[in-house]
Amino acid sequence: MSVPEAEAAARPAGSVRKQHFEYLPVSLFGSVMGLTGLSVAWRLAGQRYGVPALVADAVGWVALAAFAALALAYGAKVVTARAAVVAEFNHPIAGNLFGTILISLLLIPILLARSAPVLARGIWILAAAAMVVFALVIVSRWMGSRQQVAHATPAWVVPVVGLLDLPLALPVLDLPAAHAVGQFGLSVGLFFALPLFTLIFSRLLFEEPLPAALRPTLMILIAPFAVGFSSYVAVTGRIDAFAESLFMLTLFVLAVLVGRLRDLPFCCPFRVSWWAVSFPLAATAAAALRYADHAGSPVADAIALALLAFATLVIAGLAGRTLLGIARGELRALSG
Repeated sequence: MSVPEAEAAARPAGSVRKQHFEYLPVSLFGSVMGLTGLSVAWRLAGQRYGVPALVADAVGWVALAAFAALALAYGAKVVTARAAVVAEFNHPIAGNLFGTILISLLLIPILLARSAPVLARGIWILAAAAMVVFALVIVSRWMGSRQQVAHATPAWVVPVVGLLDLPLALPVLDLPAAHAVGQFGLSVGLFFALPLFTLIFSRLLFEEPLPAALRPTLMILIAPFAVGFSSYVAVTGRIDAFAESLFMLTLFVLAVLVGRLRDLPFCCPFRVSWWAVSFPLAATAAAALRYADHAGSPVADAIALALLAFATLVIAGLAGRTLLGIARGELRALSG
C-alpha cells in the first residue's frame, strides 16, 4: 500500500464529499523540508564559491511561503475533518509522516536566524520538544503491538530523521545550553537508523516491490546518512573518519537509488508524494558542500556542484509541476 493510498484508507467513509482539504496529505510538508534544505545548500555554496546570497534567500522565502500555505490548509483540515486527521495519525504508515511538520519547524529557524533570532530560537525550542515527544510516541507504538512487514516502508525513517535534524540549526542559533539536546538527537537518531534501515532493506529484498506511488519514498533512505553527517559535524565541529564514512555511505546509497528511480518520470503519473525525494537530495547536496569545504579537492568540489545542480533541477521541477496542478485544480487528484 502506498503512502497516498494509506492516507486515503485512513479517512472515514464519506468524508471526501463532506469536508474541505480532507484529501490533503500531511506528507506534503516534505516540500517545505526540501525547499529549506535547498536554501541551506545554496547558502553553503555561497560561502565556498561566492554564489550571491540572493539565490539562497529566494529559495528560503519560497520555503517559508510554502509552510504558511500548507499550515493554513492543513489547519483547515484539522478543523473540518478532525476524524480524518486522527485516523491519518493512527495509520501505521501515514502516521510517521506527521514528522515532516516538525522537521520543517526544526529547519525553518536556519532561515530566520539572521533576521529574527529570537523568533528562530523560540520556534526551534518548541519544535525540538515536540519532535522528541513525537519520536517517543512512534517508537512506543512500534513496540506496543505487532507490526506487519508490509508497513515497514521508508516512511518509518521520518521520526528518526527528525531527531537527527535537532542539531542542524544550533550553530546559527547561539544556544550553548541546547548542545546536549543536539547530542541526544544525534545519538538516538543514529542508533535507531541502523535497525530501521536493515528492516526496510529486508522488506525490499524479500517482499513484493513497493507500489509505483510509493517508489519515490525510497530516496528517504539516504536521509539518515546525509543528515547524520551534517548533524555530526554540527555537534562535534569537525569532519573526522566517522563523518567521512557517513558521507561515503550517502554517495553509495544515492547512486543505488538514482538508478532505481531513473525511469520514474516515464512510468508513473506525477503525485505530490514525489516530494519525498526533495529533502534527501537537498541534504545530500549540503553534506557534499560541507565535505568539499573540508577536503579542498577539485573532485570533491565537482561532486558537490553536480549534486547541488541535480537537487535544484529536481526540486524546481517538482515545484513547477505542483503549481501547475494547483492552477488546474488537480490538487485532489495529485494527492490521491
